Amino acid sequence: MDTQPPSTGFGIAGLQLAYAPGDNLERISAEIASLARRFPWVRMVLLGELCSYGANTDFAQVMPGDAETFLCGLARRHGLWLVPGSLYERDDDKLYNTTPVIAPDGTVVARYRKLFPFAPYERDVSPGNEFVTFSVPGAGCFGVSICYDMWFPETTRSLISLGAEVILHPTMTNTIDRDVEIAIARASAATNQCYFVDINVAGDLGVGRSVVCGPGGEVIHQAGDGREVIAFEVDFTYLRRCRELGWQGLGQPLKSLRDYPVVFPAYGAARAPSVALDALGPLRLPARE
Repeated sequence: MDTQPPSTGFGIAGLQLAYAPGDNLERISAEIASLARRFPWVRMVLLGELCSYGANTDFAQVMPGDAETFLCGLARRHGLWLVPGSLYERDDDKLYNTTPVIAPDGTVVARYRKLFPFAPYERDVSPGNEFVTFSVPGAGCFGVSICYDMWFPETTRSLISLGAEVILHPTMTNTIDRDVEIAIARASAATNQCYFVDINVAGDLGVGRSVVCGPGGEVIHQAGDGREVIAFEVDFTYLRRCRELGWQGLGQPLKSLRDYPVVFPAYGAARAPSVALDALGPLRLPARE
């Protein structure tokens, strides 16, 4: 089997794992080891929401804790960026649904607390209050959101305004609205000219059907309902060209948003300043090269 990627880019693998509730850390370790052997060009791994233990707050831990330390060891052992879905985090008398971002040296570079817990079903979980982006040297800028966050378009738009080019979106969905979430993922990618990587869980924890979308809203891959390893490339050159000239030479929505200071009735304010949007260059008709 040819293990080389088809072109230069940044390799990401989404692991749609079919597990049951309980401690899944050792099985996750085996999956990542297998992935690293099979696809040595992959540089980042993304798992589904709460896949390490399931949606059981009895497994909540202070961070750093045993589970996060274990995951840091996996990242370091395989030299991979690891975004291991999420874990329930205990902080004093509060619980958060938290995604660590772990660098290849095993360092936690960020922790993102889900802004919109799935109320009223995700009970006793507090919302976070910070957006999280991080940069990979030589590649680009990534933003993190979790599951129900996608239903609030302000979350993705805020990450884009902070510079994100790829949205990493671990999900745990086991309900009949998965079709709607796939539509939201495509729309989020198209309206924000970004990659949107929505990795769900499967098995007893979720219905699968993860989806990876490109900056025109195109579906790069949509998974089935069982275990899948979704290895693909982010082409940052292609993404930046879409933002510069429009997808297929068509709309440039981020520039239009930047250039037209509309006051939005929902907020009573215009768009906030954004260094990332200001750097996109002028809104102009593409010319023949």
